[in-house]
Amino acid sequence: MVTPPKMKAPPLSCDCHFHIFGPYDRFPLHEGRQYTPPEALVPDYLAMAETIGLERMVIVQPSPYGTDNRATLDAVEAFGRYRAVAVVVIDHTVNAATLRGLQDAGVRGARFNLVSGNGTPVDQLQIMARRLAPIGWHIQVYAEGETIVELGATLAQLPVPVVIDHCGGVQAALSTSHPQFQALLRLLDSGNAWIKTCAYRVSSVGMPFTDAESNVKALVAAVPERCVWGTDWPHPGMNPVPDAGVLFDQFCEWVPSAATRQRILVDNPAKLYSFATT
Repeated sequence: MVTPPKMKAPPLSCDCHFHIFGPYDRFPLHEGRQYTPPEALVPDYLAMAETIGLERMVIVQPSPYGTDNRATLDAVEAFGRYRAVAVVVIDHTVNAATLRGLQDAGVRGARFNLVSGNGTPVDQLQIMARRLAPIGWHIQVYAEGETIVELGATLAQLPVPVVIDHCGGVQAALSTSHPQFQALLRLLDSGNAWIKTCAYRVSSVGMPFTDAESNVKALVAAVPERCVWGTDWPHPGMNPVPDAGVLFDQFCEWVPSAATRQRILVDNPAKLYSFATT
């Protein structure tokens, strides 16, 4: 269940980060996974999204599936390609024909998960960026704050846009003046990077995650034109499980400007993921 938010999202709002798991009789998990989540199916997601008012979707390939993107691509078809796209996990062995097929299936980016593993090795960043540049994809990176310090300069110079998950993984207790957060700001200032303002995974105290407010506000102030937001539904590994309606209310409280929320929820995703403008 999800609590209805105090106000619904504006029309054409996009959930830029969530996962689909299952059905497991059709799409079994990969043996190399680090965790085993319960099924989280398309109808369950739609019930949540409709409650909040989310009309567009970016399905992100989760680490328990490795490079088997079938469940993610099946979900794009179920939601409809007019409103759903995907970010998949692939590696340097992918050929041009497969990339074209994925593009036609609604894929807009490739994910490097440097936290949960079971994905593309980080040493393939450069080669994958060169492969993806001609088709207009981006690279999405899930990393901890210290990794952003180490990779920031490399990410800033890639020939494709870079989308950073979960507020860059910089824990709120470190503060926005910490070298990790400053490295994240430098990466964003390069003009090549976008940031997902899903914030609860950088909370240092846990539910209700209010300590992440300063991180979100600083990121929105820095690059409102390259911020997007997502629910991170079904919130893998979180116990207790967050309420997406409450998370949306929190986002609206931390971003009080209706014009800025419109930008983050509607306009920026339309540009980044090539959704129709109307």
